[in-house]
Amino acid sequence: MTAIEFNYALQTNTKTLKPFAMRLTKNYDDANDLVQDTLVKAFLNKDKYSDGTNLKAWLFTIMKNTFITNYQRMMRKNTIIDTSDNLHYINSSDSIVQNDAYGNFANEDITKALEKLDDTYKEPFMMYFNGFKYHEIAEKVAIPIGTVKNRIHLARKELKDRLKIYSNTQTA
Repeated sequence: MTAIEFNYALQTNTKTLKPFAMRLTKNYDDANDLVQDTLVKAFLNKDKYSDGTNLKAWLFTIMKNTFITNYQRMMRKNTIIDTSDNLHYINSSDSIVQNDAYGNFANEDITKALEKLDDTYKEPFMMYFNGFKYHEIAEKVAIPIGTVKNRIHLARKELKDRLKIYSNTQTA
């Protein structure tokens, strides 16, 4: 396969790579970066591709391996290495100490704000918060799905207004 044919084959498979990248990264920009990295790696390693094999499967394998490598690299960046004699690997997020008093105040305020919500908004919001899908809430409450979405939106807006004291807090 010539370089032009290979490049054309890569371009025709680009659209199928995007949804898989979105499933892996769950972020539009990261998915675009992953697709681009995959295509670059595939083009740089075109000599390793054998004619007659499934190009799409080869590209998906490159993408999956690239994602895993990037994820592992990111996790290593978040690890602190203890240089003492014991040589422990300590995850940096586990070493953070938080003040529980602040969390208790926030939980009390959230509970009070939820209690003040009108029941027409509270019920769909709490169902959504507990993992129900929009269509499940609509069936259970017997209202149209658009009304469910609107009530959840209004509940969020009201909670956001009542809890705005917590929106711009910074720890020193």
